[in-house]
Amino acid sequence: MGVLCVLFLVIFASFSTADRKPTIAEKLTEDADLSQFFALLERNMVANMSLQYRQMTLFAPTNQAFQRYNGEMDDSLVLFHISNLATTLSNLDYSISSELDGNPPLWITRRREAMHDDIYVNNAKVDISRSYQAINRKGKLQVLHVIDQVLQPLLPLGQSAVGSPVYNPNAYQFLEHSDVFNIEQHRLRSFRQKVNQLQKKEVFNADGRHTFFIPVDEGFKPTTRSDLIDAKVVDGHVIPHHVLFTQATPETEEFKSMAFSDNVKVIISFTTSANGKEEITHPSAYVKSNTVAGDAKHSRGVVLADIVRANIPVKNGVVHLIQRPLMVVDTTVVDFLKARKGIEKEDGPLCKFYEVIMDLGEHNQFLNELTLAKDITLFAPSNEAWNEISVQNIIRNHQKLKEILNLHLVRERLPLDAIIHNNMNQIYQAPTALPRKYLYFNVISHQNNLTLTVEGGGVNATVTQTNIAATNGFVHIIDRVLGVPYTTVFEKMKTDPMLNITYNLGKRQMFNHQLNDMEHRYTYFVPRDHAWLKFQLKHPSAYNALFKEDFGYYTKQILERHVIRTDRSYTVSDLKLLANETHPFVLPTSRDPLRLRVKESDKNYYVEWNGHWIHVFRPDVECTNGIIHVIDEPFVLESDIRATGGADKTRITYAFILLFISFFFARILEN
Repeated sequence: MGVLCVLFLVIFASFSTADRKPTIAEKLTEDADLSQFFALLERNMVANMSLQYRQMTLFAPTNQAFQRYNGEMDDSLVLFHISNLATTLSNLDYSISSELDGNPPLWITRRREAMHDDIYVNNAKVDISRSYQAINRKGKLQVLHVIDQVLQPLLPLGQSAVGSPVYNPNAYQFLEHSDVFNIEQHRLRSFRQKVNQLQKKEVFNADGRHTFFIPVDEGFKPTTRSDLIDAKVVDGHVIPHHVLFTQATPETEEFKSMAFSDNVKVIISFTTSANGKEEITHPSAYVKSNTVAGDAKHSRGVVLADIVRANIPVKNGVVHLIQRPLMVVDTTVVDFLKARKGIEKEDGPLCKFYEVIMDLGEHNQFLNELTLAKDITLFAPSNEAWNEISVQNIIRNHQKLKEILNLHLVRERLPLDAIIHNNMNQIYQAPTALPRKYLYFNVISHQNNLTLTVEGGGVNATVTQTNIAATNGFVHIIDRVLGVPYTTVFEKMKTDPMLNITYNLGKRQMFNHQLNDMEHRYTYFVPRDHAWLKFQLKHPSAYNALFKEDFGYYTKQILERHVIRTDRSYTVSDLKLLANETHPFVLPTSRDPLRLRVKESDKNYYVEWNGHWIHVFRPDVECTNGIIHVIDEPFVLESDIRATGGADKTRITYAFILLFISFFFARILEN
């Protein structure tokens, strides 16, 4: 009987253990992915005691997070990952106190993504699926959240000048005592001096939740830059009521700075850029100030600054150290291209573009114009844009490279609002430094967001960063190198917003498919959408007939007249040599010979067809298998109009004949 009782107690105990939910300590022991965090926790007496006896919340970085971490690693680090309150995801407020000396806060961000919220603690993302809560053996609730980065506290290196450590400083205390914190080689004396001189201490001392940008001393070169920093500029380095860590903040989302008033309006956003080098896997982070309304002292436009040390948590928010002051426009376009991040690294936002320019020599004509010109706009390809294979092949040809560079330069100031204004009633085209070559702009509006695209030399690029202000103009960063084609005639037709109607007509009887052929070279005179709309006003029935299913044959015939398929393609300059104003040149098409004359007037080209001069709106749109010339009228004859416009009458006649034949045979059968 005694043996049975013992056996029953053993079985009961085993069932009780199996049913019991593992404690947080047991969970950490079992999870191999959290072994480094658990090892750090075991070495710290305060953390160990809390784990055994108190309620708590743990933010546990994964082993992979520790491998990426390059900060100091001592036993106290674990205390910055612990709070003495058990807080589940749903109960996390905008901050939670840590157990580190001074109880510095951990800042919580909820970022809406699709159908759920992503949650960040400082700059670390919480793996929501792995959050866990349990009761420890003393009956205390404990919560575990797994995060993807090690939380890095702001700790003093030793004793401050007054003899006591500075724990949990606010932004001003950090600025005032920056020399006692480990911020690598960076020094903040110049900006601190301006803050005190302008009596703006309270801006950085303010309680609450804010984001602060502090330029390092290196960014105050030349020394005259300091004179341009006034109280309004200092305000432009603070985003009130938002704690913005880089990973937790959506890129390009805009926030009002403290310098947002009736006269001056400055907004701030984060952005990233890769440096174009394959070995760099993490893109560089930047902050940009956009002065959307300025005055005599504060120029409109964007100032882009590298973030040289990000995400420094302080008592009243977060501090980011930046390479240069925001809002201050005192550099030329060339100075911006030269911009480097740090002393040893060369990964500025346009460093690849600058390298390509310098490949032509230090005193090349393009560089000289960028340096000496007073009013220019440069459409600068990003670092990634230069990695395209087709681009790499082209830049070895210095003569071609000179043409490509000039295609990116406009000899006037073109901020974004000027482009939008010029584009309101017509497609705006701006002459480039390359003779007879223009840039064409398209502004796309979607859900209150504007996207600007620019085309040059057959390449359509998106402007990823607008309005970078310089003393002699503006820089817009684009995502492709202009003038280096990367699409076939078919792909260009499919994606160009100005050529939609011709592309849709070409879907009939599979006419477009030939335009992908790489064995031939095409010269395609393509009526732009505006040309077809003018045609519709003059010939509405013919225009409507072109899109009817029954008349694809007529449509195909008309389009065939616009396409030359041979072993070469023809630029407008080629055609002008072959077909001047007095002698037409005959080009073969699969329909009928295309007789053209070409003339140039007021820097515009015209082709004469069937006795009528037609404006070439966009000449020489280069593609990988040919050239497109965008024209302002289609090559349509009156006989084409009669064929299409009279199609409804023809169909009625056929129906009447069929009806008559049916009636005739019915009478025969009756007899």
